[in-house]
Amino acid sequence: MMDSNKYQAQASELSQKLWAIANDLRGNMDASKFKNYILGTIFYRYLSERTEMYMESLLKNDDMTYVQAYAEESFREQLEKWSLGGLGYVIKPSNLFRELVRKIVKFTDDADKFSIEDFERAISELIGSTQGHPSNKAFDGLFNDMRLQDPDLGDTVSERTDLIGKVIVRVSDIDFDLQDSQFDVLGTAYMILIGLFASDAGKKGGEFFTPAGPSRLCATLATLGLDEAKTVGDCTCGSASMLLEVQKHLKTERVGHFYGQEQNATTYNLARMNMLMHGVNWADFDIYKGDTLTDDKYGDVQMTVQVCNPPYSLKWSADPKHLDDPRYSGIGKLAPKSHSDLAFLQHMIYHMEEEDGRIAVLLPHGVLFRGGSEEAIRKYMIDKLNRLDAVIGLPANLFHGTTIPVCLLVLKSKRNGNSGNILFIDASKEFKPGKNQNTLEQEHIDKIVKAYEERKDIPKFAHVADMSEIIDNGHNLNIPRYVDTFEEEKPVNLVAVKAEIKEIETKKQAAIEKAEGFLKELGL
Repeated sequence: MMDSNKYQAQASELSQKLWAIANDLRGNMDASKFKNYILGTIFYRYLSERTEMYMESLLKNDDMTYVQAYAEESFREQLEKWSLGGLGYVIKPSNLFRELVRKIVKFTDDADKFSIEDFERAISELIGSTQGHPSNKAFDGLFNDMRLQDPDLGDTVSERTDLIGKVIVRVSDIDFDLQDSQFDVLGTAYMILIGLFASDAGKKGGEFFTPAGPSRLCATLATLGLDEAKTVGDCTCGSASMLLEVQKHLKTERVGHFYGQEQNATTYNLARMNMLMHGVNWADFDIYKGDTLTDDKYGDVQMTVQVCNPPYSLKWSADPKHLDDPRYSGIGKLAPKSHSDLAFLQHMIYHMEEEDGRIAVLLPHGVLFRGGSEEAIRKYMIDKLNRLDAVIGLPANLFHGTTIPVCLLVLKSKRNGNSGNILFIDASKEFKPGKNQNTLEQEHIDKIVKAYEERKDIPKFAHVADMSEIIDNGHNLNIPRYVDTFEEEKPVNLVAVKAEIKEIETKKQAAIEKAEGFLKELGL
């Protein structure tokens, strides 16, 4: 479990350092670009330090450092083979992050002084080392968003060198353990940067990152009772924070293989960075770039656990040709053009493992009650497939970019004795109020999870609805139909109210008469 005090301390220091870096970049470029350079530099530092740690472990009995061993031509080829085999890439000693820092702050002469071209070459050689190697799938184009020749950094090499040099030094000064997998460095940095620049031209980008509370809730509900998972997937994975959260909630923290898909190029790169920074070997994950709804990159892969927070009510083509897609063909109807929410859910259901597949997905409340094809999809999901296990209503204003309340749907391929009912939980009041955004704290998560596990009626909070009740409601899953949260108002004493109104009228008339007396004295 994460030490919350340690996390807060690390996050606070990270926030201060990022603010300092942002101030260096401010004025040179649109704030929405800042994160690309900052996150890319943090990631390069990680890969560099990971290289040194890995080589140190291999050379511990040879009484040599990586730098010393690489200097020996007879060792060099073997070191590169080790690095490619164990890490998937090679960073030469001359390209190590600490060497770049040294050239910025402790250079011995002009020939030894740092140039932005040194950083460009280091990144190019790193990516180049993966060419022709299976690990290239995880590294190809990873630094594309960090355009070191961008004129926004400066018109000349000298200006760009000065600015990126400041970023590198400040990143080197961040005092935290980059190997600490409990601390989501990139994810936390990403959210801090969004917060710092949210007001910039309305660009938030928060749709790519699920806040910690909802992410933990999804991961907890999807992994209950699981020691490990053969496959874990997120079909709109963003920065991969939810994929990584699932791993933390498995008893052994063992995942056979991670799968993710992301359409946005920047967050696609961020997801791959995040997986690597959390110690997931390049061979143990596949993050694909593409539109999940129209281009299913998973093929026939079946998932043990799936979590997802897709973009809400996203428009899509709903082209009839998609009825030939096995993900949508079962029912013969497509989610409407204006609301693709259930199309994402159909995709996830198609990829559920038959043996013990689980899904926890965050969706807008409209999927629970809208008619037309969405009603038909609900009926198919409930009557034919019988995989919907629970419907949970969450508070409003939990997410970046939207204030609407959302619901969390839990689905299971094997319902273990609960196939005759669906659990409804109204957790809309379970939150900690915030100035700009509400938060789902651990105490709220624990309350929801306990109600899910116990699966019994709790007044004004939870209800186990028999399937006949669902059918009687026309497959409308709107939570207020099942969980009565009505609070009786105190009886009104009409006699007292009438007397109070009469007293107010009397005082009002007296005030008017007094004012008129003053006006008369003034001759007005």
